[in-house]
Amino acid sequence: MSTIHKQLYKNDALSSTEMRRRRERDCLRLRKIKRQEQFLKRRIGLESCASNDLQTADMHIDGHLKITNDLVQLLYSEHESDQLNATRKLRKLLSDGPSPPIEEVVRRGLVPQLVSFLRSGSNAALQFEAAWTLTNIASGNSQQTRTLIEAGAVPILIELLSSSVQCPEVQEQAVWVLANIAGDSSMCRDHLLDCGLLVHLLQALADTERISMIRKAVWTLSNLTRFKNPPVDFTKVGRCLPILARLLDLTDADVLADTCRAIGHLLDGPNNQIQTVLDAGVGHRLVELLQHPQQSVSTAALKAVGKIATGEDQQIQVILDNNALPHISQLLSSPKEEIKEESCWTISNIAAGNREHIQAIINASLFPKLVNIMQTAEFRTRKTAAVAIANASSGGSSEQIKYLVEVGCVPPMCDFLTILDSDILHLALNALENILKAGEELHSRPNPYALAIEECCGLDKIEYLQAHENRDIYQKSFDIIELYFGSEEDDCRMAPVKLEFDAVMPINGFNF
Repeated sequence: MSTIHKQLYKNDALSSTEMRRRRERDCLRLRKIKRQEQFLKRRIGLESCASNDLQTADMHIDGHLKITNDLVQLLYSEHESDQLNATRKLRKLLSDGPSPPIEEVVRRGLVPQLVSFLRSGSNAALQFEAAWTLTNIASGNSQQTRTLIEAGAVPILIELLSSSVQCPEVQEQAVWVLANIAGDSSMCRDHLLDCGLLVHLLQALADTERISMIRKAVWTLSNLTRFKNPPVDFTKVGRCLPILARLLDLTDADVLADTCRAIGHLLDGPNNQIQTVLDAGVGHRLVELLQHPQQSVSTAALKAVGKIATGEDQQIQVILDNNALPHISQLLSSPKEEIKEESCWTISNIAAGNREHIQAIINASLFPKLVNIMQTAEFRTRKTAAVAIANASSGGSSEQIKYLVEVGCVPPMCDFLTILDSDILHLALNALENILKAGEELHSRPNPYALAIEECCGLDKIEYLQAHENRDIYQKSFDIIELYFGSEEDDCRMAPVKLEFDAVMPINGFNF
């Protein structure tokens, strides 16, 4: 594509306002990635467990305290009192500040000694301090986290989780370490599952009534079902569905959010896997939680509902029968762009179903809101709303497509024809072609939908795309003009072709 050609697109599609929006969107995405990393792993600061009896009264950290050789020697002392004091000092170092010295702990080879303290069954304070320290080490990078696995921490931590320990704080700290390990990567996740963690975790959830323990255990469960590359083996984690269904009935927001996340992870799979999750009876409660006052809960529930909508028609019908669309309608008005985008994605999946599903969206008056989003939201959300409109235009009846035109879908769809992204151009052209096909069925001449496209300068944009560098796009543009905007006078119109001229001069020169 020529520079002038690109510039014309850029001037139309990327105004200074749009460019500013994209910069803001990129910043938001970076912050979102950071938040997701914080969801996966959590480091305990000094303010955590402030009421715990196992802590010393003095929580002040000397700003100049370092991992000294003396501290290391105390850690390897034969006296438990020295070991406890050294571990506590090390824990404080790793609990404070944005850059704890995790790498120095690993480099000095202190992790195996800390793991050995987990076996100090007669000294709960030492176990607790060691587990707390290991929790913060496991909040580091992947290489640092894996030092715990290499030191043999996992079997001991599972034992602490499953045993009827006299100190519940040690049990909770053990599950926190395991949660951080599980949240590191699919490799760590699978290692924990292969070590049999899930059985003991589910048993701990069944046995405890402590909300603090339930929160940590459900968060661990969420991390055990996380990651897509590769996804978790459903046959290894499917047994957690009954207890997840029961956890949905609790009122604690943290528990509900992590439970919805775990269910959402389990819905990442083929239709038979989605059906297994639905058979656990979670559909109704997930829809209810769309209106939860805590955004963390409603967002996690929305993502799970959206994944159900990727399934078969009868699976989509489950969420429709539970009255999901009115709740999603309210979420479309959320000031949070992420929630609006997720809501549009869910509707786009429903719109890809049958005509009854499309009619349900119409009856819920969602398409006018989608049209408005296509004109006013950030780019990613606008695109997702356009996908929903395009899906409805593909599977909808003539009457349903007529409704889409009446609520104003044509102008914003034509606006997408000036975007440089080839995927968006394909999307917009296909949607407009579907609309034009429906207009032909009206047997009204001229095609009223062709007129609607012309009135918002859509025809000019389609004609311009006949010079696009992507062959599929310029061929689609040519076909649309030929079929729906051509006339008897220009039947001989040809698709644009690239002409190449031979620059060689005839031997005898040119004759004029």
